[in-house]
Amino acid sequence: MASTFKTLKQNDSVSTKTLLHEAIPLTGTIVSGTYSDDNIKNYGHGMFQSVYDYPYLSSSANHIFDITSGYSSQSPLSGASSTQNAKKINIYNQMAQVLVGYDKVGNIKRFDADGDFVGTTTDKMNECVFINFSRLLVKDEIKKGSFELKLASGAEHSGSGIPSSELIAITDYSASTSNGGYFVNSPVGEYGVLSVTASMRTTDQKDVLKFHNYHSVGLIYYQAGIVVLSASLFNDAALGGVLSNDNGHMELDTNAEWFSSLATGSTITTMANGFRNRIYNIQFNNTVELNSTIYFCRANHNEFNYSSNPTYLSGSSIRVKPESQYDPVSYITTIGLYSADNQLLAVGKLSEPLRKDPTIELTLRTRLDY
Repeated sequence: MASTFKTLKQNDSVSTKTLLHEAIPLTGTIVSGTYSDDNIKNYGHGMFQSVYDYPYLSSSANHIFDITSGYSSQSPLSGASSTQNAKKINIYNQMAQVLVGYDKVGNIKRFDADGDFVGTTTDKMNECVFINFSRLLVKDEIKKGSFELKLASGAEHSGSGIPSSELIAITDYSASTSNGGYFVNSPVGEYGVLSVTASMRTTDQKDVLKFHNYHSVGLIYYQAGIVVLSASLFNDAALGGVLSNDNGHMELDTNAEWFSSLATGSTITTMANGFRNRIYNIQFNNTVELNSTIYFCRANHNEFNYSSNPTYLSGSSIRVKPESQYDPVSYITTIGLYSADNQLLAVGKLSEPLRKDPTIELTLRTRLDY
């Protein structure tokens, strides 16, 4: 324990923040194919589906994301005759109240395609598919501008996991550092707009998309780790979607009303299977926020020249002084940070002892990460 203390003043410390990123690739072969769906867990309540990186009964399996879907009570798909109608409305409302919040009169806001909540109601996303990534992958948040989801715009994956037709890519390109196009008006933090582009074309060069590239099709909530995809992504332009129906182009299903038919006539699990089997890959960078406080421990020329270690003295003489007329000398090996009432809070060890005598001044940099 120290017998001499020195108070750290305001100018003796500084706080910093470092963002660490890790690339996360999720291939379609893992999501649907490699383990014959033994890595897919369905629940009795039927409200969502969980995807694991190994068969979920394995002790080494890690939960990677959940898939579910729902629609607003204001959606044309909402009706008493629809399968799991109440559950689909409840899922939409639950996601919306957490991610979007309430308006000034207490009503749950609907998802807004462009994120600004300004203007007409035509930009509202009333029918959605939700992907909720696990905290194991997302860590503190998804790095802005790094997200990409590729979907097969034709038939589902074959057994090998390779899509049989064109791919479309959904990205948050506008939220990159250079563009800065993200929003902060969500209860759960920052979010960006997801846009679609054709990442591959057919041999005869037909356009996969009816509209121009980077048409808005969803939202990504970075801190929450949730992706919200609009139903417009799954239908052709004639039905209000974004896919091309020119020259008999095949949409996400031979039935052009893929989302509508599944949303009303099938369970959430069936819809999750249909969506999952069209995932070619997902990739993004996660973020770990490392906060640090750096303390500058300054030993002036007339400070800490003696040691409190009992072995420092031999009889009445200092062991490390060859002659009594020489200046005192000590060797610093450890730094201790104490509370205001002199309780030891943290200890830092030097890689090698540092000589200290009245002719030497030292500044030791100590960092606490949290």
